[in-house]
Amino acid sequence: MGGMRALVLVTTLLAFCGAASAQTQEAGGDGELRIGVTQYPGTLHPNIDAMLAKYYVLAMTNRPVSHFGHDWQPRCFLCAELPTLENGLVEREALPDGGEGLAITLEIHPDATWGDGTPVTTEDVAFTLEVGNHPQSGISNAEMYRRIVELRVHDDKRFTLLTDRITFQHNVFADLRLLPAHIERPIFEAAPETYRNRTAFDADPTNPGLAWGPYRIAALTPGAEITLEPNPTWFGTPPSFDRIVVRTIENTAALEANLLSGSIDMIAGELGLAVDQAVALEPRLGEGYKVEYTPGLVYEHIDLLLDNPLLADRRVRQALLYAVDREAISERLFGGQNPVASSNVSPLDRVHSNDIPQYSYDPEHAVALLEEAGWSEMRNGVRHDAEGTPLRFDFMTTAGNRNRELLQQVLQSQWRELGIDTVIRNETPRVFFGTTVQQRNFGGMALFAWISAPEQVPRSTLHSEEIPSADNGWTGQNLTGFVDPRVDDLLDRIERELDPEARRVLWHELQQIYAEELPALPLFWRASPQVTPTWLEGVRQTGHMVSASMWVEEWRRTD
Repeated sequence: MGGMRALVLVTTLLAFCGAASAQTQEAGGDGELRIGVTQYPGTLHPNIDAMLAKYYVLAMTNRPVSHFGHDWQPRCFLCAELPTLENGLVEREALPDGGEGLAITLEIHPDATWGDGTPVTTEDVAFTLEVGNHPQSGISNAEMYRRIVELRVHDDKRFTLLTDRITFQHNVFADLRLLPAHIERPIFEAAPETYRNRTAFDADPTNPGLAWGPYRIAALTPGAEITLEPNPTWFGTPPSFDRIVVRTIENTAALEANLLSGSIDMIAGELGLAVDQAVALEPRLGEGYKVEYTPGLVYEHIDLLLDNPLLADRRVRQALLYAVDREAISERLFGGQNPVASSNVSPLDRVHSNDIPQYSYDPEHAVALLEEAGWSEMRNGVRHDAEGTPLRFDFMTTAGNRNRELLQQVLQSQWRELGIDTVIRNETPRVFFGTTVQQRNFGGMALFAWISAPEQVPRSTLHSEEIPSADNGWTGQNLTGFVDPRVDDLLDRIERELDPEARRVLWHELQQIYAEELPALPLFWRASPQVTPTWLEGVRQTGHMVSASMWVEEWRRTD
């Protein structure tokens, strides 16, 4: 998710051309790789807004301190060694309030350097935490920053974070992406309350000092494409390609056409075709391409705006789900590749539970729930309540995504059969994610997907403290406005529980409440089809929220 910020510069910084050329020559100079995706980032700031398109690009330029690898286990990206209780880099520590937290010691890789030659240091850590803790900075996961109660700087590279609680996720810092203090601090300090609209990541994105990864942004056309070139200060394996162009083609039919015409070389699995499109496309590709289907933690669902009084009644929400034949939709639209979701926890995750309400297709029960809730009068095929209010909702998704728009029409038709009226109002991904959804202006229903990590606690999407508002700078991802003290408590307890089996029990309780209350309508777990040329190797999808581009330096041309 994310939103469009200020206009960005389209120029390439020439000062580093010589250094970049030397880097690519050493790496073998595999030329240009053109990647097709369906969304353009609303912002390129690492910590503002949560949008997969942004993270796909930033995985090549500005990675988190640590995250999950291909094996679904934590690993370092910026840190020199993964902190654990076993190696002594994570220690329990008493807090002044009588509680117990964790002291987590991290060391920035000694060779980590911003693209302009400035070392990545603990000054960047301190500044990133300062921005994250500002109440109006617009940071997506403000909760993570609130939990860090103290920063202890040992030297330029080594620091300790003291957290306000014990948590089993103590060495995954997925949302700790460092900001270059030497560039961003003057912008932030000038006016923190408007910082999100003035950040150099959007106003000056080709500034080499914004990147420390294997690539940096060399040029871009807002809404259309981003060109990346090797970062000469990168400390890891030299990347192979001289240039990578991430091209946005929001219409998925046009995405297919661009691949077949040779305008792009590959379609990203994370942001490309739906399963049915890939299956239909495969016979037309010939021997020059390969299609790989990766099951994953992509949760296709409908967020419900619970501020809408028509959706505040749980019976209405349950009726909406009973009225939809998701099994038939999966077979007809997705070739049965996308399993029906029963909650926001994937069957691939070890903490998934089947012992919760499943909401099989039952239109008669849906009608009974609606009438019980007072929606018993039919006028022109639409249900009304005793006051004459029609049961009608706005229904939104990303315009140009053929599969979502088709799914939207099928859902609209099935609901209409029971007297539930929906008005389709779609927007481009940049507007939909950047403004409408993040500011909770979608009226009733918003169809999109969350992608998660293994056993990822959904605090930012379910906790009552994570509801975006103007007062908090639209921080947080609880877009439905869901408030349930039981869920708040469970989220806290799950995070603090170190015993895996005890944690599994708590997860099951959370899934039970989610399935009963339905702050969102679970639809499917989406498989991701990736289309790559046969001459490209090393592109491996993970199945979780870390994009394949996080290992872009492993991509190689084989012909």
